[in-house]
Amino acid sequence: MRGLKGKNVLITGASSGIGRAIAEQFAKEGANVSVNYHSSLDDAEETKQAMLESCKAIENCGSRKPVLVQADVSKEEDVTRLFDETISALGGLDILINNAGIQMEGPSHEIEISKVDKMMDVNLRGAYLCARRALQHFVENDVKGVIINNSSVHEVIPRPGYLAYTMSKGGMMNMTRTLALEYARRGIRVNAIGPGATVTPINDDWINDPEEREKIEEFIPMGRAGTPEEMAIVTAFLASDDAAYITGQTLFVDGGLTLYPGFREPIT
Repeated sequence: MRGLKGKNVLITGASSGIGRAIAEQFAKEGANVSVNYHSSLDDAEETKQAMLESCKAIENCGSRKPVLVQADVSKEEDVTRLFDETISALGGLDILINNAGIQMEGPSHEIEISKVDKMMDVNLRGAYLCARRALQHFVENDVKGVIINNSSVHEVIPRPGYLAYTMSKGGMMNMTRTLALEYARRGIRVNAIGPGATVTPINDDWINDPEEREKIEEFIPMGRAGTPEEMAIVTAFLASDDAAYITGQTLFVDGGLTLYPGFREPIT
C-alpha cells in the first residue's frame, strides 16, 4: 500500500491476536515497527520472529529489526517511557495503532467495580494516553501522522453482560471522531476499525466450543468469524496514503454483523 514503507509505527498490545497480525502486515509493507507488550516477553518475541519471517518472504521489504517495548498502557508513566523508547529507537513516529484491550464479563448489577475500572483504564484511558502522546509528537515535529484505534462492533451494538467493554468502545468511537475533527487541519488523520467476531485468544471461550462457535457464526451474515489477518489488512489500508481522504471513521470489519442480522427474514 502507498506510503507505508519506511514509516515508523507503534502498535500497542502487539504480542498476540489482532495486534500480532497488524505487526506482521506492517512489516510486509516495509514499515519500522515498535511492538508493545504488557506481560509476556516470550509472546512478543514470537511476534518479532513472525514479522521477520513475513518481511523475509518479500523482496526489498526494507523493514528494520522490530523493537520490543514493555509497558502497561493504563499507566501514564509507562506510556511516556513507551513513546520515549520507541521514538529513540526508530528515530521518530508516524503511525500509532491503539490495539491494546481487554474484556471481562458479568451481570451489570453484580460485576466488581475493580473489573469495570480495569477495562476502562486499558481500553479507553490507555488509548487516550497513547493518542495524546502521539499527538504531542506529531504537533511538535509537524508530522502528518495517523492514529488507528482498534474498536469493536460493540461501539454500536449493545452486549448485555459486557457493559464496561461496550462503554469503553462507545467512548473510543467519540474519541476517534473528536480527535479527527480537532487535528484534521494539521493533516493528522484518526480512524478506527471495528472488528466483529474474530478468531483470537481473547475469544477462546467460544472458538474452542464447537456448539458455541456454530451459534455465533450462524448469526453472522457471512456465516463465519473473521481472522486477525483480515483485521490487519484493513488497519494497514487506513494508515496508508490510499486512505488519505478518510478521517473520523470507524470501518467495521464484521462479516455484516452490524447489518441487524435478525432482520434477514421478514417479521410476521
